[in-house]
Amino acid sequence: MSGGSAGNAQLTAVLASTLLVALAVEGATLLDIRGLLTVHVFIGVLLIPVVALKLASTTWRMARYYLGAPEYVQQGPPHLALRAFVAPLIVTSTLLLFGTGIALLATSSTAGVLVSLHKASFIVWVAATGGHVIGHVLKLPRLIGARVPGVASRLVAVAGVVLVGVSLAIATLPAADHLQDRASAQIGLDEN
Repeated sequence: MSGGSAGNAQLTAVLASTLLVALAVEGATLLDIRGLLTVHVFIGVLLIPVVALKLASTTWRMARYYLGAPEYVQQGPPHLALRAFVAPLIVTSTLLLFGTGIALLATSSTAGVLVSLHKASFIVWVAATGGHVIGHVLKLPRLIGARVPGVASRLVAVAGVVLVGVSLAIATLPAADHLQDRASAQIGLDEN
């Protein structure tokens, strides 16, 4: 893709905006997680490739900066607290959150250690990511609207990972439905 560091910033911003919308829906499922578990799983699985590309775009920026690429060095590093504390916490908690979510789906678990780990990683993730979002959300419109070469290829890349996510989410619907049935049966709502 063309566009250099500005293109990378734009890709990251488009992904961040996509994530904000999807995560708002995901967050809404927490209001009735037992009743909306299938939706929660669907959105969670849909997010996997989007999150992967967001991690890749931010890792690319970090690598280009530390490898001395002039365009990235000129922009300067992120704030020290972000580099040393927030970013590692976001990455670690994101991997734990999605990893435990996948494990819960794969094992049809609705209780136990995996659920506890999923919840704990979510709490850490919300705290770390919340601060990150507050620090960057106001920049999104400017970054997304910037006239940078290669914008079409970046939009296609984001649309592509969303389509991959939707495909994965559809493929896992039977497992999500089974998980929903198990969760509902535990509280006497579904005997199947």
